[in-house]
Amino acid sequence: MYQLQVVKGDRYSNLADNNRISFKFLVPQRGIILDRFGRPLALNRRTYQVLITPEAIEDIGAALSKLSQIIPIEPEQRLRIIRQSKRTAKFLPILVHEDLNWEQVAQISARIPELPGVDVLESSQRIYPIAEAAAHPIGYIGPANKEDLANEEVKKTPNIQIGKSGLERSYDQPLRGKAGTSKVEVNAIGRVVRELEKDAGAGGSTLVSTIDSELQRFVQNRLGEDTGAVTVMDVHNGDVLALASNPTFDPNVFAQGLKGDVWQALLKNPAAPLNNRAIAGQYPPGSTFKMLVAMAALEAKVVTPKNAFFCSGVHELGAGRFHCWQRGGHGWVTLHEAIAESCDVYFYEIARKVGIEKISEMARRFGLGEPTGIDAPSEKGGLIPTKEWKRRQLKASWQIGETLIAGIGQGFVLTTPLQLAVMTARLVNGGISVKPRILRKKGEQEFPPEGTRIDVSSEHLKAIMRAMRAVTSSASGTARNSQISVKAFRMGGKTGTSQVRRITAQERRLGGIRNEDLPLEQRDHSLFVGYAPLTNPKYACSVVLEHGGSGSLGAAPVARDVLLEAQMRRSANWNGGKSNTTDASRAALLKG
Repeated sequence: MYQLQVVKGDRYSNLADNNRISFKFLVPQRGIILDRFGRPLALNRRTYQVLITPEAIEDIGAALSKLSQIIPIEPEQRLRIIRQSKRTAKFLPILVHEDLNWEQVAQISARIPELPGVDVLESSQRIYPIAEAAAHPIGYIGPANKEDLANEEVKKTPNIQIGKSGLERSYDQPLRGKAGTSKVEVNAIGRVVRELEKDAGAGGSTLVSTIDSELQRFVQNRLGEDTGAVTVMDVHNGDVLALASNPTFDPNVFAQGLKGDVWQALLKNPAAPLNNRAIAGQYPPGSTFKMLVAMAALEAKVVTPKNAFFCSGVHELGAGRFHCWQRGGHGWVTLHEAIAESCDVYFYEIARKVGIEKISEMARRFGLGEPTGIDAPSEKGGLIPTKEWKRRQLKASWQIGETLIAGIGQGFVLTTPLQLAVMTARLVNGGISVKPRILRKKGEQEFPPEGTRIDVSSEHLKAIMRAMRAVTSSASGTARNSQISVKAFRMGGKTGTSQVRRITAQERRLGGIRNEDLPLEQRDHSLFVGYAPLTNPKYACSVVLEHGGSGSLGAAPVARDVLLEAQMRRSANWNGGKSNTTDASRAALLKG
């Protein structure tokens, strides 16, 4: 007794206290997410859940049968609850059903005397007001997985929800807030005897995003049934106003408790609705890349805006023949005409003169070839190739023909829709290296825009912008049919069509196969990058439609509608971030 009580008394006293006192983490209220005008994008809705405590019930099966008269309990759910009651301590409550409506709460409460061991508790549920429209930039929450449970606080917090994608994931910690604690006294088998201390913790921070929820909804709807992505951003501060990816999904199903068959359907869907194509889709940029090839050539002084090359429809390199999209060629073209009419031969010529290294270096300066650093998870970096890259990755030497192909945005070159929007913003904002962002404010903390001046000639930038203007405004511009007719709202841009298969010599001799006559997976990708208005640009936009055909027919009309909507929301018809313009008046503006 002396050994136990005196010699080792302190040690056993501490052990006894540790066995007697237990700490529980309390889930704080998750912070909300608002759009740039204060409209909700992610909220918490008060809800109710029903729990059942096995030790207070003689027959758990009979209790579930009574409950099933009020709330739906599926056979597999019933089996799960009974199994759980046998595996865990009898005094631990088991969740039976959540998100009860008020009528169900009232009915269960009225029958509590005949339902011993059944409790109705107030809880909260995450809701996303515009659902599918903002699923990719905002994200969703779900139960903690194995990786999340490595965090001690997460492990000890019951029923905690973790951000899984979008802003919900990028800013999960500030949104979660600080978990509270409850210090309780427990008996020998772990049942709570009484609460000793309680710290409520702190609710999560409110996030104010750069997203315009009304514009986001418009852009997502404008994509319709097309698979692809659209990005709209402010060219001066990098604010991402809309970031749409299609197909999309409803984030509310995750917050409501995702069923296994629904999750499997999402995972196995070949269209990959969970993939945010705007930041993780990697596509050959096609002719939208030509402005950077032109900038590289101008800065290297291998050409001037006045230099002209003759396009016969084909460029020969040794035994190789590199074709222009225009059969028969464009004739003599300068840089301005080559961009406006998207002449491939011109860019074969200048790409060969300037070389892949200078092209790659210029592309990186304008935001391609590496992640932009946007505050969204799972961003991909694309690929801007160099000779060293090919030696390292493919164990082969670079070929001049590969430079020509890169000169028209094909071959190894890959970009994301977000990168193309960043590239466009930097080209038209005077050469400022703006960085895209989705978060403007966290609690009281403001996030100022970032950006430094790119060391390129302002005259060269102006020459590129004039050419992009001609794409939509000149009689021979590839997007002339998609120009916005209202003078104050007009846009400039560049079409792009990227091949996903090689065209054989026999096909060329036969005149080629129309894109719409090919199987869907073999059709070209349709791209467009644009800016508006023409004077003092405010918005940059990129559109990528998978297998959408030519850029002029597929992506350009989408960009026109999106840029028109963005501008109208700041025009005289704009009121607090909500456009009062009707569909009819919008259509009238499009028709002029």
